[in-house]
Amino acid sequence: MNWTDLLAAFALYLVIEGILPFLSPASWRQSLALIAQLPDNQLRLFGFGSMAAGLLLLIFVRGG
Repeated sequence: MNWTDLLAAFALYLVIEGILPFLSPASWRQSLALIAQLPDNQLRLFGFGSMAAGLLLLIFVRGG
């Protein structure tokens, strides 16, 4: 892995993160308000699940 791969991944992350607020800002705002009301343990569980899914996908894609 080199810096080009890291920057490409970050750029793709920014593109994906920008899709919802661009297409439907009201729904995105409402979703963020609901997420802000979740207890910390649910947010941590969601964060852990996201990290685990991302790691598994990375291992699968990189074949490592």
